[in-house]
Amino acid sequence: MADNDILRTHTEALTLFGARVHAVRDDQWEAPTPCTQWSVFDLVNHLTAEQLWVPRLVRDGATIAEVDGDFDGDQLGEDPVGAWDGAAAAARSAFAAPGVLHRSVHLSYGTTPADAYCTQLTADAVVHAWDLSRAIGADERVPAHLVAAALREVEPYAEALAGTGLFAAPVEPPADADDLTRLLCLLGRRP
Repeated sequence: MADNDILRTHTEALTLFGARVHAVRDDQWEAPTPCTQWSVFDLVNHLTAEQLWVPRLVRDGATIAEVDGDFDGDQLGEDPVGAWDGAAAAARSAFAAPGVLHRSVHLSYGTTPADAYCTQLTADAVVHAWDLSRAIGADERVPAHLVAAALREVEPYAEALAGTGLFAAPVEPPADADDLTRLLCLLGRRP
């Protein structure tokens, strides 16, 4: 994908997830999600922390060891929606800085091109937007181009993700599954 397409898709994925964050009612923060270990609060906290890493890793060139622990624990505080909005804006800004997508990023599994890191985070936001939608009873539809981008990103290594213990085992999709169903099934969700 071209840099502009990567950035646009990333922004749209964060916007989609953010719309779901803004739809969370006060009584839903402790509700369960399709990510069996996480409540709604935990899920939003996870995505918020991911976005907080971005400026340090892509703009500043920090290593995992240099950032380690800075974004552990509660990143949402008393204003989960505001915390998400601030973190998402910082991530978008960091990725949009001139030349950033052509840098390398030091991740836990090795040095990775920043554009690949951006597409990984895009896929994560897309899938977790569905998770959050399911958890709060919001519209679970995801724009087709975002699903296609996430599927394109995840398909090559989905099997390896299941082996990490961070994801449920893949689920066999129905023969007539659409792309969203295929994506969710690859990541162990039961749509």
